[in-house]
Parts: sequence; C-alpha cells; structure tokens
Amino acid sequence: MATGRGRSRRVSLPGVAELLRPAAPGPDGGDQRRASGRERHTQKITVYLSAEELLDLERARLALLRYGAAADRGRIVREAIAVLLADLDARGKDSLLARRIASENRAIEQQQSAGGNGAAEHRPGGNQASANQGSGDGLHHSARGRTPASVS
Repeated sequence: MATGRGRSRRVSLPGVAELLRPAAPGPDGGDQRRASGRERHTQKITVYLSAEELLDLERARLALLRYGAAADRGRIVREAIAVLLADLDARGKDSLLARRIASENRAIEQQQSAGGNGAAEHRPGGNQASANQGSGDGLHHSARGRTPASVS
C-alpha cells in the first residue's frame, strides 16, 4: 500500500462465533435473513462476471422493472445472496447452492482426471474475486477480458 493514501485495503471480518452462528428462524419457521435495502453500504466486494452473466443480470433487472419491482443490479445481487444463504442455512448440503457447487466441483475433478485442459480457469475459488473497502465505480476492465460488477 502506498503511504499517504489514508485508508487501508484490509477488510475487517467477523469472528468465528459470528461466522458459525446459524440464522434464527422467523415466526413462520422461515429464515430471517434479509438483504439490505436502500442504505449506504460500508463494505464492498468486486465480482468478475462474464459478458453473458452481466447481460443476464441486466435482463433480470429489466424483467423486474416490467413486474413493477424496480431494483438496481446491486440490490438484485444482495437479494440473490440472501435467498441462497437462507436456503443454505435451512437445508445445508441439500441447498441449491451446496448442490450446484458440489456438482461443479465433481465435473471439474472428472475433467482434470480425464486430462482435460482449463483447470486453472475453472478451479474452485479461482473466480478472480476480491474483497476490499472504499469507493470506486467498479467499471474497470481487466486484462483477462472480464468486467467486474461492483456490489456495494
């Protein structure tokens, strides 16, 4: 980090107890996990998307607008994360997220054992995501041809 910038790029993470605490179920037995709404967000994560994924996200935004539910891309991503994490809390290894990731990992392992190429591009955790604090428009283009979608 260059001196004189005045802010650290180090992210403050929750403790182990907070990470391992299950979400409390609501009165209807459902999860109370909710996405944050229209508020100032102090944490930022940059997620790299393919052009197709970014177009899908924009199509979802336009579809929601047609349904009378206007939302920006960040709100859609926060809602999607809340839904997937609530399902993970409620269903564990049978959740949609766990099943999809496990299935993708098995496919990657099969590809690697068959001598397939491209393991570096598709390895688990190799999605080029980074978490940081601060502001920025998140619209920089990387040398790998991916566009970061900034969610704050």
